[in-house]
Amino acid sequence: MALSTQLHVVTGKGGTGKTTVAAALAMALAGEGKKVLLCEVEGRQGIAQLFDVPPLPYEERKIAVGLGGGSVYALAIDPESALLEYLAMYYRLGRAGKALDRFGIIDFATTIAPGVRDVLLTGKVYEAARRREGRDFTYDAVVMDAPPTGRITRFLNVNSEVAGLAKVGPIRRQADSIMEMMRSKDTRVHLVSVLEEMPVQETIDGIAELRSERLPVGHVILNLVRPPMVSASTKAALLTRNVTVDAVGDSLESVGLDPKAAFDLMAGGVASLKRQDLQESQRELLVDCGQPLIELPSLPDGIDLGALFELAETLKSEGVA
Repeated sequence: MALSTQLHVVTGKGGTGKTTVAAALAMALAGEGKKVLLCEVEGRQGIAQLFDVPPLPYEERKIAVGLGGGSVYALAIDPESALLEYLAMYYRLGRAGKALDRFGIIDFATTIAPGVRDVLLTGKVYEAARRREGRDFTYDAVVMDAPPTGRITRFLNVNSEVAGLAKVGPIRRQADSIMEMMRSKDTRVHLVSVLEEMPVQETIDGIAELRSERLPVGHVILNLVRPPMVSASTKAALLTRNVTVDAVGDSLESVGLDPKAAFDLMAGGVASLKRQDLQESQRELLVDCGQPLIELPSLPDGIDLGALFELAETLKSEGVA
C-alpha cells in the first residue's frame, strides 16, 4: 500500500520544453511500475499532442504504459469544469450548477477572481492525489504540467490568493488543504530551463521565490542540451591560433573537399566555442543555486513516444522519479 501520493510539479519558461519533461517524468515513474496521473492546467492540449491521442476531455484516461509495467493516465483540467464539480461536491448543486454555467456565471467568477481559478485548478490535482480506492491511493504519483516559472509561486501559493476572498468556509478550507499538500515532503517543484540567459535568470528567480514561500524545490532540469561541437584539441588550436586557414584548406583538399570552405569552417568553430562558453557560464550560475541539476539531450529527430522513453530513462537514472 502506498503511504502517500508523490506530487511532481513541472514548471519552466515558455519554450524550454516543460510539457515534454513532464511527460517524460510521468513515463519514468511508470517505468518503475507506478500508476501515474499526468495533468495539465493551461488548456493547450500539449499532452494529447505529445502522445498522439485525441484532445483530452475533463476525465482521466489511460494514454501509455511504462517499460516497468506502470501506466500513465492523463487529465486536462479546466476551471469551468472544476468549478461545476466543486459545486456538486461541496454544495450539491448538480443541475443548478449547470444552469449557472448557461448564464455565464461560471466564466464570470473565474475571470474576476483569478485566485479562485487557481484554487479550482490545484484543487482538482489535490483531489486526484488524495483519492483512495479502498486502503490504497488511486495514484502512486501525480505529475502536473504547471504554468510558467514567472507565475508558478503565485499559482501554487493559493492561500495568499484567496486571503481577500474567503476568510472561512469551504474555499478557505480547500486552500488550506492544498497548501498542506504543496508544502509536503512528498511534493517537489522541478524547474525546466535551457542554457540561455533569460531562461536561466528566470529559473534562479523562481527558485528564490519558491523558497521564500516554503515551497519544496526539486531538480533543475536542463533541457535541449547540445554536446560540444569542437573537440578539446581543436579548441586549443583555435584559441592559440596554431592552426591556419591554409592548413585547414590543405586538409580539406586532401580528402576531396573544397579548400575554399576553410575560412567559413574556422569561423563556425570559433562561434561554436563562444556558444559553449556561454552555456558553461550559465550552467555555473545554476550550480550556485544549490539544487541538483539534470541534463537532457537535444534529440535531432524531435519528440515522439520513443523519444519520451529515452528521456524517461535519463530522468529515472538520475533519481528524479
